[in-house]
Amino acid sequence: MPRVKYRDADVDLMARMMRAEAEGEGNLGMLFVGNVIVNRLVSNCLDFQDLRTIEDVIFQVQGGNYSFEAVQKGNTFYQRARPNEQNLARQTLNYWRQHPAKYALWYFNPYAPCPDTWYGQPFTGQFKNHCFYEPAPDTCEGVYT
Repeated sequence: MPRVKYRDADVDLMARMMRAEAEGEGNLGMLFVGNVIVNRLVSNCLDFQDLRTIEDVIFQVQGGNYSFEAVQKGNTFYQRARPNEQNLARQTLNYWRQHPAKYALWYFNPYAPCPDTWYGQPFTGQFKNHCFYEPAPDTCEGVYT
């Protein structure tokens, strides 16, 4: 059973975002970004309440900006989804989860060492240039199920 309900259009949208955010970090980096997208959908907590679809997650606006920078700044995001990224998106939608993004709701590239916390959330690990952060269990149980 998939982690979330999805349509073919969701696979394409997610594949485009995974590529736009982490193509330079290879398949594993893109899978980690996919984890964060799915985690935001299933968590229903903190900044990610009432998101019901992959599209809601990808196009979420926080503080006047899109949550994913690639939506407003990335040419890659607006290119067609390729078969490799579509397969990776399906993997994360269906079952794939791995540390350091297994429960992560946030990631960013600090262009420096990863801080111990990000807006008060604990650092869980780094993959290449991206630092990953997950919520404390008592603040967001949904991501841990």
